[in-house]
Amino acid sequence: MKHIEYMPQDVCSRLISFDLDDNGNIHNLGFLGGCSGNLRAISKLVEGKNATDIATILNGNKCGMRQTSCADQLSKAIVDAINNK
Repeated sequence: MKHIEYMPQDVCSRLISFDLDDNGNIHNLGFLGGCSGNLRAISKLVEGKNATDIATILNGNKCGMRQTSCADQLSKAIVDAINNK
């Protein structure tokens, strides 16, 4: 299992961390900062799911007037992790 830590840009959360197993599934997703309830819900929803599928679903999600969101930043973190295996 590979542990990932990603510093998101232009969002309230300051750190995204998760594990990727050998099958490409996400585990132990956590956010430092941000909207606690929403981010805990995202963490529960993606647990054990395929990382590529999750990145595709969350890519481009925006928060208010921002051009990104914590979910969009998670998709970027996943893509970065997969590309840097």
